[in-house]
Amino acid sequence: MDVAPAPEPELLRDPESYARLLRHVREAVLAGVPGPRSPRSLVSDSWSRSLAARVDPDDGEAPFVHDAAALAALREAHPLAPVLPVLRQMLVSIADDAEHLMIVTDADGLILWREGAAGQLVRGDRVGLTEGTRWSEAAIGTNAMGTALATGEPVQIYSAEHLVRRYHSWTCAAAPVRDPETGVLLGSIDVSGPLRTVHPAMLSLVTATAQLAEGQLRAQLAVRDERLRRVNMPHLEALRGRPGALLSAAGRVLAAQACTLPSTVDVRRGGGTVALPDGRLATVEPLAEGYLLRLSSPSGPHRARLRLEYLSDGAHTTTVDGREVPLTLRHAEILTLLALHPNGLSADRLALQLYGETGNPVTVRAEIHRLRTQLGASVVQTRPYRLAADVDADFLRARAAVRSGTPADATRVFRGPLLPESEAPAVREERETLTAQVRQVALNSGDPAVLWSFWETSCGADDFAVLDTLLRTLPAADPRRAAVAAHRARLA
Repeated sequence: MDVAPAPEPELLRDPESYARLLRHVREAVLAGVPGPRSPRSLVSDSWSRSLAARVDPDDGEAPFVHDAAALAALREAHPLAPVLPVLRQMLVSIADDAEHLMIVTDADGLILWREGAAGQLVRGDRVGLTEGTRWSEAAIGTNAMGTALATGEPVQIYSAEHLVRRYHSWTCAAAPVRDPETGVLLGSIDVSGPLRTVHPAMLSLVTATAQLAEGQLRAQLAVRDERLRRVNMPHLEALRGRPGALLSAAGRVLAAQACTLPSTVDVRRGGGTVALPDGRLATVEPLAEGYLLRLSSPSGPHRARLRLEYLSDGAHTTTVDGREVPLTLRHAEILTLLALHPNGLSADRLALQLYGETGNPVTVRAEIHRLRTQLGASVVQTRPYRLAADVDADFLRARAAVRSGTPADATRVFRGPLLPESEAPAVREERETLTAQVRQVALNSGDPAVLWSFWETSCGADDFAVLDTLLRTLPAADPRRAAVAAHRARLA
């Protein structure tokens, strides 16, 4: 999950003074006059959405939409109900100690569960922070729960960053929770309390709790998947080697034989004929749980599509025909080198590029064997080792953009260094070369958008030449210039 940027450090040094500053900022924005500073962009965007929904900044109040009877039924049916014990274990005792409330909402911002110390429950009741009320942005304006659901990211909202005046004495942190099968928002987890108890770790805590909840849901999904595979495997075996697959109720591929499929198939309730992304037709038959997929005609020769997203400060991503395959760093390094050498590499040559002079071809053969087991023998072939797939690699696209002299394309693809944790000699050399080339292309472009895109990566963040060129090219009225100038001053 991405975390929205936090406000200035003075919040923690003097919460009351910072709250007064935020009130002045809010009043200036609502009055349409210059203020002491601009609100965070996250807050400004949320205020705009809230005002467009006609939320009253002075007298808004969270609407009560469900009574106790209706709420009980909603709780029982909600996907987060099974993980509530985990949320209590992580947050309730901490919330009690810090005079906060723990709150869980559904995807529409309806508060389903609320727990905390008795005094804080009473305080929450006074402002409608209770079960059965709706806290979406459209209902009550900027708040951590509603804004986390609107943006899909963890959010902390302080005092007068709440659009509605009655919540200015509160601070809250919330993180969204998603269905691990579909990616759909299920709701949010929130910790709310008085401003004086604000703590820098609260946002990290709710974010970690949301991730733990998603992990629990993922574990429960894995158990259901295994049960479905066990119950329905006879249907797949009855195809007697003909191409087909078992699908979950949402269309995820749980088991396949004699065919390569994307990770998820778009199925309609009741089944029927579906078209796969590569144009093949399949028949989907409903089972007691999930579906049986049969390819309507022999699949014939199929060339896999291998997508490598390795230019990033975060995790690398590998997909085969749309199905994500978790790979170790070593296997990602091997795919990188094979993609850079489409004609293939011998075991000796690959060992040299992976390990240097100490490389052992025997080790490489073992790694290739494991990689072929994961991706399929049709993707990684031998004698020599090469990729027998249609490869779409971000680092190859960045290379091509540099060669063709298209700066915007190069920086659009370049989201970070190539496999930054890799120490393989050939990968390290390619990483350093590509970074230097994209940097130079950005500097030579004179285009603020291109320079900004490179500056946003870890490779350009603290680069004085990039910062100085941005300051020269960005118009004085461009709000991005102030951010660059502030960052440049901090580095000086």
